[in-house]
Amino acid sequence: MSNTRLSLTGIVKSYAAVKAIRHADFELLPGQVHALVGENGAGKSTLIKIISGAVTPDAGSITYDGQPLTITSTVDAIDLGIATVYQEPQLFAELTVAENIFLGREIVKRGRVDWAAQNERVVGLLDTLDLPSELATVTVGDLSVATQQQVSIAKALAGKPGVLILDEPSAILTDAEIDVLFRVIRRLADEGVAVIYISHRLDELIKIADQVTVMRDGSTIGSYPIGELSVRRMAELMVGEALSAERSPRAVPDGPPMLELKSLARVGHFDDVSLQLRAGEILGLYGLIGSGVAEIAECIHGLARASGGEILLEGQTVAPRTPRQAGEAGIALLPANRKTEGMFSFQSIAFNISVGHLPRLSFGRAFVDRRKEHTVAKDLMKRLAVKAPDENYAIGNLSGGNAQKVMLARQLVERPKLLLLAEPTQGVDIGAKEEIHRIIADLAANGTAVLIVTSDLQEALRITDRLLVVRAGTITAEFGPDARQVDVLAAAAGDARDAGPAA
Repeated sequence: MSNTRLSLTGIVKSYAAVKAIRHADFELLPGQVHALVGENGAGKSTLIKIISGAVTPDAGSITYDGQPLTITSTVDAIDLGIATVYQEPQLFAELTVAENIFLGREIVKRGRVDWAAQNERVVGLLDTLDLPSELATVTVGDLSVATQQQVSIAKALAGKPGVLILDEPSAILTDAEIDVLFRVIRRLADEGVAVIYISHRLDELIKIADQVTVMRDGSTIGSYPIGELSVRRMAELMVGEALSAERSPRAVPDGPPMLELKSLARVGHFDDVSLQLRAGEILGLYGLIGSGVAEIAECIHGLARASGGEILLEGQTVAPRTPRQAGEAGIALLPANRKTEGMFSFQSIAFNISVGHLPRLSFGRAFVDRRKEHTVAKDLMKRLAVKAPDENYAIGNLSGGNAQKVMLARQLVERPKLLLLAEPTQGVDIGAKEEIHRIIADLAANGTAVLIVTSDLQEALRITDRLLVVRAGTITAEFGPDARQVDVLAAAAGDARDAGPAA
């Protein structure tokens, strides 16, 4: 135990009836780069929150350098020497790089902040990451997200941590920046820092990790030296032997494509994306964090501009500059985060369904036809089996699944030709997920072309007719409904040799 930097034994954590961690054991050695992997919902994030002090476990024990302890807050973790760099930069946009790095631990001389000493120290940290010294005095809000991520790493290093946790650090970095990151990680490990590295890009782990711990369904199922694992073997351990739930066969009608992308590109996000989607077909786009799948949907819906290529709808070129233009063309989008990108929590169900369609539901140019608005809302609530007292009920009081069905109902007020669904069942329970899957299948059966962007692999395999894998901004593989999870995950993670033939 004396040679162990951090040890967690028998960790358990529940949120009401949901067991986020059923049983977790984890051991981290000084100078070790230890990868933590698992599918979405496996328990990785909760375990990291426990180590970083953001969450307190319900049961289990933790030791640090051989001494038992209880981490009750993030301050406790920082004082111990545990630094965490999250996937989203945790910085203040209004402050400079130097101010962010030393926020809360300023270098003080004679009762005042020693700005010169801080800037000098920051320059050294920036040099470690191959960043220019001039960044020390630049306001963080003026930096790219990738550079902000690197600044977050510099901030973590400023505290000279004994344990460094990196949560998806490469998701928004270029290949050159990743090479720098790996050099820094290896140098830190050589100096005795223990590193926990979380990534969905399994091929990266072969290059940087010494040990890999796999989580599945809230439990750690094993820890393995990296030399014993291939990308495919990691994928198999992550998904286990479970097969996708059986699905009823669907007949996809023949015919010309409803949607066609020809060499679509957006600089810095994806390149040379080509696909065809027919009316009545459910096509999935699956990719890991940073793969570019979300950005493809944004371009189709007018939330972002493509830098090259062509979008065709029913054989006609379209280039929507706004979501409104996309809607007028017959393209609807269900956003991934209903709370921040779609819901008006304190407004009624009727309001949330009708908003965005007011010209259709108004008489004249200034007045909403409330009777028509409520009729449409009641009809869609019945059609989608929304459980609520009536259409006047506040959407914020609904369960996650019913709120998501209301968000989906909004997209169906004017029947779209093409329905884009981003993470359609994110944050809903199993029963609601089944209902939403049924709704999607019904829409396709009635001729709607459905494009699903999801990080839920089981969902993607269960509901789609075809699944395209996107990695590093390009489509790298295609699978049919009989594809196996391990093959798709291996393709998405970068092991083309283990991905199996495209369906």
